[in-house]
Amino acid sequence: MLIPSSISTRLQYQHKSLIDIIDGLSDEEIRRSVYPGKWSIFENIVHLETYQHTFIRRVREMLESDNPTFGRYTAEADPLFLDHCSKSSREIMQDLLGTRKELAAGMLTFTENDLAKTGSHPVYGPMNMLQWLNFFLLHEAHHLFTIFKMAAELKRMQQNII
Repeated sequence: MLIPSSISTRLQYQHKSLIDIIDGLSDEEIRRSVYPGKWSIFENIVHLETYQHTFIRRVREMLESDNPTFGRYTAEADPLFLDHCSKSSREIMQDLLGTRKELAAGMLTFTENDLAKTGSHPVYGPMNMLQWLNFFLLHEAHHLFTIFKMAAELKRMQQNII
């Protein structure tokens, strides 16, 4: 395996913490806006789910092109994000888990040459595949932490109602 275990482990398992984080919350609760003007838990999950597809497209482009340049990603401009916000939580979670399983399985077979491929980020500049993986996983971790904080707030609210 050429991908360091610190990356491969997160790639295979980090997203699964989401299941534990939202355990005990109803679908209505995860769709509720906890902080005015900010995404709900559901919208954060949809963002993680749909961004995986963008990441896969970018990885493919890096494998097929010489240092492609990518524009800044915004969920609000992503038709997939907007479409998936109308789907059920179950559909979103199934896609998130299934897509990640395929993404991880594919990337864990990458050769040294594949991992050396680069793509240019609009802020961070040229990054090789391992740097893109770290970026992807850190971005995901940021949203998981955001979801964790919102879930804790919703669970605190549940206890105060009882």
